[in-house]
Amino acid sequence: MIVVTGVYLCGTASVKSGKARWNNWSTISFLTGMGLLGIAVLPTLMQWAHQDLRGHMVQHLLIGMFAPLFLVLGAPITLALKALPVKAARWITSILRSEFFYSISHPITAFVLNIGGMYLLYLTPLYIESLGKPYLHYLMHVHFLLAGYLFTWSMIGPDPVPKHPSFLLRVSVLFISIAAHAFLSKFMYAYIYPLNSPHSAEQIREATKLMYYWGDLSELLLIIALFTIWYRQRKCSRYNLTPTVS
Repeated sequence: MIVVTGVYLCGTASVKSGKARWNNWSTISFLTGMGLLGIAVLPTLMQWAHQDLRGHMVQHLLIGMFAPLFLVLGAPITLALKALPVKAARWITSILRSEFFYSISHPITAFVLNIGGMYLLYLTPLYIESLGKPYLHYLMHVHFLLAGYLFTWSMIGPDPVPKHPSFLLRVSVLFISIAAHAFLSKFMYAYIYPLNSPHSAEQIREATKLMYYWGDLSELLLIIALFTIWYRQRKCSRYNLTPTVS
C-alpha cells in the first residue's frame, strides 16, 4: 500500500509539474481510500477479524465497500493517462477500449462478482474453510477489494472510456445491489449464517447488523456520488464544458 500511495503521489507531482490540470480532491479521496485499507490490515484488527465475526465484518466493510469508493473517486486510471509517456498511455487506452474490459466492467458483471462473492462466502462452507486456510483468507480479501472496486467503478468511474452504460442501467443495478445486500444481511440474521461457525448466535447477529447499517451508509455515499457526477456531466454537456476529475 505504501508503494501504491507513493506511485500515485509521484504521478500527481508529475502531472502538476507538467502544467496539466489535476483536482486536489481526487488526491485526498485516493489517500483516504488507502488509509481505510491500512486500517483494515492493522494487526489488531486482523486478529480480531480472525476470532470474531464482528471484526471480520468491519474488515469486509472497509476493504470491499468504503475503501473502493474513495479509491475510484481518486481516478488513478485518469492520473496514469496524464502522467505516463504517450506509448504507455496508449496501451492503457487500448485496454479500456477492449471488449473484454467492457464486459468485465459492465455493471451487471460487476454486480455478480461483488454481491455473488458475498453470498458464496457466507451461505456456503467457504467462510469456515477460510478460517483454517490463511491463503484462502487472503484471497477472500483480495476478491472483496477487486470486486468492490470494479463495482464502484462501473457505477461512478470518472475515467475516460469509449462506451459507458447508461445512467438508468447503472441506477437500476445499484438499487438491485442495495436490495440484495440488505436481503443477505437479514437472511444471515434470521437463520444464523454462516452455519456451523465457531461464533455464537448473538455475535453473528451483531455482525449482520454492522453489515446492514454500515453497508447502507456506504451505499448512500455511492448514490450521492453517482447522482453528483451525473449532474455535473449533464451540466457540462449542456454548456459544452469539459468536466474536471473529481
